[in-house]
Formats: sequence, structure tokens, C-alpha cells
Amino acid sequence: MNRIVAWVLAAGGFVGLVASFVLTVEKIALLKDPFYVPTCSINPVLSCGSVMKTAQAEVLGFPNPLLGIAGFAVVTTVGVLLLAGVELPRWVWIGLQAGVTAGVLFVHWLIFQSLYEIGALCPYCMVVWAVTIPIFWYTTLRNVRPGFQFHSVVLILWYLVIAGGVLQAFWFYWSTLF
Repeated sequence: MNRIVAWVLAAGGFVGLVASFVLTVEKIALLKDPFYVPTCSINPVLSCGSVMKTAQAEVLGFPNPLLGIAGFAVVTTVGVLLLAGVELPRWVWIGLQAGVTAGVLFVHWLIFQSLYEIGALCPYCMVVWAVTIPIFWYTTLRNVRPGFQFHSVVLILWYLVIAGGVLQAFWFYWSTLF
């Protein structure tokens, strides 16, 4: 299980870091030019620009992806250290658990906001959602229940619930595609 946790943190953290960086670059471009169309604005539903222009995109008064850059940099570093065989002290695991718990709660609030308040999805944001969940889940398993056997089943069900929410919230759009 420890090797799985190390890989999830290293790979998931890196993917989240890249997505957060790209979102930051896109947000800066949008701040410079209000008519800029982000690369992730694909259609009325998959539209980063629609999401980036909301208050939810700057909850603490600055762009949310800056939190992702900081947080995912830490997660990636912890994962790489674990892959290198470094034994981390308990306080690191407690701090990581606090951070990833805050992250997963924030991501779920953002999911709700995207689906039911904003009415648009940001593809790069969804990448962040997708990696935050297993980072939280495997960190929690490592800290609370290291021998849990059915760890991937929980993740699959979790993703299915979110996918169901996306289908339900945007059914009007998806149904017109068929």
C-alpha cells in the first residue's frame, strides 16, 4: 500500500500541479484581456472562461489555481520522497492529511458550484478534481487503515457519483448531442 500511496502522491501531485499552472496562465491572460478565450473553452458546457470569471474562481481574493500550485507542489514532493525511500515523520503525515482534507472539501464545493451555480465545467479544473480525490483517499487510507482491501472500489463509486451529477446537471446539453 505504501508504494501505491507514493505513486498516487507523486503522479497525482504532478498532474494537479501542471493543471493548476495552466489554469493560472489562462487566468492571467484573461485578466490582461477580458475578451481572451481560454484554450479550455470548448462549448457552452465545457467553458473555462465562464468559470474563471466568477467569484468562486477567487474565493480567497486571488485565483484558486495558486492554491493548487502550492498544494500540489507539496504533494508531489512528498510522493517523490516516498518513492526515494525516505521515511517521513508523523507530523508530515498529519499535515498532509489536513491539507488534502481541506483540498478535497474545497474541490467538492467547487464541483457543486460548477454544476448548480455557475452552470459550466472547466476541463482543467476537472483534472484537478480527478487527482485530488485519490490523493485524499490514499493519504487517508495510509493514515487510518493501511490494510484496506477494496480501495479502488471506493474511488470508482466516488467518480461515478460525480459523473452522475455532471450528467444530471447538464442533461439538457448532452441530450441535444444524440
